[in-house]
Amino acid sequence: MIRVSAPGKTILMGEHAAVYGRPALVAAVDQRLTVTLEPLAAAGEVRLELPQVGVRERASWDALRAYARRCRAAWEAYAANPGPERFAAVRGSDPAHLVKIALGETALARGDAETPSFALRLESQIPIGAGFGSSAAVAVAVVYAVLRLAGDDPPVAELERLALEVERRQHGLPSGVDGATVLRGGVVWAQKSDGGVTVEPVTPRAPFLDRVRICNTGTPADSTGDVVAAVRRRLEADPPRRAALLDDMERQTRRLRRLLESAGAPPEAFVAPLRRFEAALEELGVVPAAVRRLVRRIEAAGGAAKISGAGTLRGDGAGSLLVYHPRPEAIDRRLLSGSLVPLAVRLGAAGVRRESDGGAATKLPAEDPAAS
Repeated sequence: MIRVSAPGKTILMGEHAAVYGRPALVAAVDQRLTVTLEPLAAAGEVRLELPQVGVRERASWDALRAYARRCRAAWEAYAANPGPERFAAVRGSDPAHLVKIALGETALARGDAETPSFALRLESQIPIGAGFGSSAAVAVAVVYAVLRLAGDDPPVAELERLALEVERRQHGLPSGVDGATVLRGGVVWAQKSDGGVTVEPVTPRAPFLDRVRICNTGTPADSTGDVVAAVRRRLEADPPRRAALLDDMERQTRRLRRLLESAGAPPEAFVAPLRRFEAALEELGVVPAAVRRLVRRIEAAGGAAKISGAGTLRGDGAGSLLVYHPRPEAIDRRLLSGSLVPLAVRLGAAGVRRESDGGAATKLPAEDPAAS
């Protein structure tokens, strides 16, 4: 039996800009999902048990490979000319889509090598569709668990590549930042480059993470793929504004990193970059009116708030909201007196790991920096 767990994540700063090669600052969160694989005697069979989405079914490895190939062809058509209809052909309506893609892509990556049969069960504490990286966690955990059960010892770079392929079938044109964070854990500085992601670990020295509160504003009405495609169209319609906006988003992200790594950074200094980045996200049109009103109330109380993730084009919910105040007790009272309750999460959690029956865990080996 193999049991693998992976954390969720929250983007401290850099969402949307990361799609265009700008850096993002991302933290793993200690809400985790677990994938358990129980070997089966019957050859070529996979049993899926996904209670969060109500799936119990059987599939063959031949069917999973074929599914992955079909979705890959649909994604290639979408990537050549992104649009909602083409993305719908990639994503489909199968509630087990993400897991099937992870299994199929892993089997295809192994070529002619036989992939063992097993029963897969997925259990998760990570909210779906709330910007906490549930898709990346599924991709990383399933790929890693299957490879380990097959006796493979994949390097981090290979896990990252496969996880990004899986996420592309779920989100269209993701940056790869989510998967990189879920793999490594902690706080990372990630930047899209040459079809992959360059990653640096970040060591927080300012007590910023202790002052941040993460709230769930509700499930976005639009998928990440649809939001990213809409933002791309808006930016391409005004190239000068696109360059200026992305440049400013990158400046604020770099500013936040400098503050985070400075033990002497005053708590008040974090407010300005968070407000500036939120303003940019609002200009992109991904923050609904209900969330904007909440952000204004937090700002009026001396704090800052920004969505963490893709946001949405319609509706009231925008997924996770990062809330900061130099004096967190002041914002806690304000949040708890309303309808928005901070989630009990810790930032900077451990990355993907193999769990043992006794409760101990085996982390990934340290990666070769040249492999990133």
